[in-house]
Amino acid sequence: MGVFSRISDIVNSNINAILDKAQDPEKIIRMIIQEMEDTLVEVRSSAVKTIAEQKQLERRIAGLLDDQAEWEAKAELALSKDREDLAKAALQVKTRLALEVETLRKRHEQVEADLVKQSEDVAVLQQKLADAKSREATLIARHKTASNRLKIRNTLYDERVTDAFARFEQVEKSLDILEGKAEVYDIGKSKGAIDELAALEADHQIETELAALKAKMGKTE
Repeated sequence: MGVFSRISDIVNSNINAILDKAQDPEKIIRMIIQEMEDTLVEVRSSAVKTIAEQKQLERRIAGLLDDQAEWEAKAELALSKDREDLAKAALQVKTRLALEVETLRKRHEQVEADLVKQSEDVAVLQQKLADAKSREATLIARHKTASNRLKIRNTLYDERVTDAFARFEQVEKSLDILEGKAEVYDIGKSKGAIDELAALEADHQIETELAALKAKMGKTE
């Protein structure tokens, strides 16, 4: 079954509402366009047949009007010859033709109304089709973007990714513990030779400056 079941469905359709309910908007928009194109062909084909019938009716009506005029002329001729019986017969034929003309004119009016409706349907279908085609690329692009975003979101919240982050954090904690253990071994250890030499140099500098200050002040031991 197609997206639309009849022409009125397309004429009264809300494409946005259809796409909102669709699981695959990209597929639906192509189906909508295809069905609109197919329906447009059908409506135009029907309109061609309606126009042909209209022309046939007009020719038939014109022919019957000519026939009526001809039988009226015969009735006049019969009366001119004092043949009232033939005049009546001719007028009876004319009356029968007039009834037929009236029937055909009513059908012609109906056909004209049908043709107007078909023309309106074609105009609406063309507008709907143009609208769908103009939005096809945008809708497909939006659908792809939304699908990609959803895929990324699903990936971010995937249990495997969550587990990976948890394992990564566990590795970091393990490294913190390992580094802490290494630093513990340095606590309380005596200074190395380099640190001791640096301390001696600092003490020697202070002693030298102190001796110079005492000499300056005349305070000698």
